[in-house]
Amino acid sequence: MSLLHVCLNVADAAESIAFYEQFGFEESWSFVTPDGETENRYVADENGMEIQLSETAGETEFDEGTAWDHLAVVVDDVDAVFEGIDHYGVVEEPGDQPAAGARTAFVEDPDGHVVELVEPLE
Repeated sequence: MSLLHVCLNVADAAESIAFYEQFGFEESWSFVTPDGETENRYVADENGMEIQLSETAGETEFDEGTAWDHLAVVVDDVDAVFEGIDHYGVVEEPGDQPAAGARTAFVEDPDGHVVELVEPLE
């Protein structure tokens, strides 16, 4: 078993794609629902794990569900990525998490989804 994708509801798929491209994701494919109301665009990492960015016409604000917490992305250098990305909100600045064996930071994407940047500690 492996993770195929995570789906995020977004207000502007193009803006979200630009955000996730900063982590090395690339747009991979898309489709529109039969009713024409929702465009689903996908970005994928080099291993094929995808994020589905679902933009429904007229929907620009989303209630934060209690089941959703964050999306974690492995990066080579948390500090460099944190400084270089166009983040939309800082949740937690870079810091070592010895118990987890990683250096992490948390930022928000254009729609307020929390993204954890993870750099394994050697």
